[in-house]
Amino acid sequence: MALQTTRTSFTPGEVWPDDQGIHINAHGGGLLCHEGMHYWFGEHKGSGPKGHLAEVGVHVYASRDLYNWKDSGIALQVSLETGHDLESGCVIERPKVIYNRKTRTFIMWFHLELKGKGYDAARTGLAVSDKVAGPYQFVRSVRPNAGVWPVGATEALKHPAASASELAERDAVVAGKYLRRDFPGGQMSRDMTLFVDDDEKAYLLTASENNQTLHLHELTDDYRDFTGRWTRVFAGDSNEAPAVFKKDGKYYMISSDCTGWRPNPARSGVADSIWGPWTALGNPCRGTEKDISTTFESQSTYVLPVPGHPGEFVYMGDRWRPDNASDGRYIWLPIEWEEGKPVLRWYETWDLSQFIPNRLSD
Repeated sequence: MALQTTRTSFTPGEVWPDDQGIHINAHGGGLLCHEGMHYWFGEHKGSGPKGHLAEVGVHVYASRDLYNWKDSGIALQVSLETGHDLESGCVIERPKVIYNRKTRTFIMWFHLELKGKGYDAARTGLAVSDKVAGPYQFVRSVRPNAGVWPVGATEALKHPAASASELAERDAVVAGKYLRRDFPGGQMSRDMTLFVDDDEKAYLLTASENNQTLHLHELTDDYRDFTGRWTRVFAGDSNEAPAVFKKDGKYYMISSDCTGWRPNPARSGVADSIWGPWTALGNPCRGTEKDISTTFESQSTYVLPVPGHPGEFVYMGDRWRPDNASDGRYIWLPIEWEEGKPVLRWYETWDLSQFIPNRLSD
């Protein structure tokens, strides 16, 4: 098979061939930049309506310029062992990889649903490797911080008054309805992302409490476990698909509502501390009514700091194709800024020269 013509731009929503001319299969993904190379990890999807089930594992691609990607194989494979957490037919979503400088190992966390359990397991999985492209060895899956209350939990949150049963659903969630339910066995973990701060502290941000509240969990120094310090973010506001980034000392987030595979209006938020409080900034999209209401027919998965351009970022989203999962498309757009808020606009084609210093920033 002939190699593909070298690409020099992004074309959101179009087929994105790898070095063998095959559409990149790395959905719900994230990027790790390591020693001058970019690695794109994502869900390997199958064809047809059951293509969201993991029959292969986590795919990884490598690139030096972000436009042209080489297929680097399967970083994490599913298991053929009956009853294994990663048994073929499970659900593996939103894999993210970070590098631990102290241990010189690569750490992958991902959303895991056990085979045949639908989305009831709501676990997070851990795999590690001493090589960036793998193979990664599965370690375990858990629900985070079993038996641990979030930072600042009040007695009312831990032990509600009898009248709490009369609250409306959102108010009941805020008051800890699902938090208390999951306290003994660990908190739910669905859509998730990883974030490593400037001090190399790492965090797992995940959709929890029946997707009604985001949970921020601090990881241990080796990034393989939880310190027990965690907090709730946007309690009761139904956020999923979180992506976190940092600019000028502030923390920003892009996320979505919970509408399954159907696109919806994006949300954004800001905080002076990763621990909050977080303030909602509204929908970051600009354009037609359809653009704004569907996030350009995409859902956020990651925000990429642009190499060589401090303070500039690329929005990475997925245009899901539930009837043929492997045909899902990728929506990469430059993040612009208006009045201190992240903004997304549609570009049929664009390239990294768009990030001229101070051009897209306030």
